[in-house]
Amino acid sequence: MDIVENAKQHLPAFIRLNEAWIAKYFKIEEADRQLAENPYKIIESGGYIFSLVSANEVLGVCALFNDGDGVYELARMAVSPSVQGKGYGSQLINHALLKLRSINARKVYLISNTKLSAAIGLYTKHGFYTVSEGPHPAYARANIVMQRTDF
Repeated sequence: MDIVENAKQHLPAFIRLNEAWIAKYFKIEEADRQLAENPYKIIESGGYIFSLVSANEVLGVCALFNDGDGVYELARMAVSPSVQGKGYGSQLINHALLKLRSINARKVYLISNTKLSAAIGLYTKHGFYTVSEGPHPAYARANIVMQRTDF
């Protein structure tokens, strides 16, 4: 099991895994469609895409979007339904936090939905705390913002 950073060959899996969980719980939004057209823009903008790979199969993904000034958004975390509950989400978050520490990031935040209780529990376990709840301007599906400032 390896976590690979910014691998172009894994971008289709990144989009596929994300669209699968979004479609399961919510609706694909315009921002999702735009990202699917060019996921490499995350990397081009100074961000990172992490792929958890086993036997050449991408089992999980997440990204750090670069908002500038040392602020990143932990986003687009998805684990294949066939391997959920095995700690792969924790591995991805830990890897992202190590990356943030290595680049001297100031803050990381995430946007989610409180109905995703397993995800919210995972984020809390990894030191994220709620900074706001309620409708979000970027995503109709979002109703919570959590962050961390220590890595």
